[in-house]
Amino acid sequence: MFIGQYNHSVDAKNRISIPSKFREELDGKFIMTKGLDGCLYVYTMNEWKKLEQKLSSLPLTNKDARAFVRFFFSGASEIEIDKQGRALIPQNLKEYADVKKEIVSIGVSSRIEIWSKEKWNEYNESNIDYDSIAEEMSNLGI
Repeated sequence: MFIGQYNHSVDAKNRISIPSKFREELDGKFIMTKGLDGCLYVYTMNEWKKLEQKLSSLPLTNKDARAFVRFFFSGASEIEIDKQGRALIPQNLKEYADVKKEIVSIGVSSRIEIWSKEKWNEYNESNIDYDSIAEEMSNLGI
């Protein structure tokens, strides 16, 4: 399980440091893809396989399902962590998430989200009504 928030910089070669608490679970490589809300999603290889199976079972006849599958798979890259605990962000994903110099990595249970620091700050300042969200989650049995 991934939890916590970590701030890092992107180096001149588009590499980021993977927090040591995340590295153990990632086991040397992972899948990075476009996420929702303008961030990047990072999955362990095992979690990616589970997601792949779910997405592959969506009906091809459903236009929204096809679009969602394209969104996730077209941006996906297998990434290796180097000996210094760094990983390269592919250029297309860097552009998608508007990553420049500073990033925020957050643990979200079964995945990691990588945000540009600016987008993360904007998201947190967007006056999200967590009380209303909690009520809705209660309606969903959570």
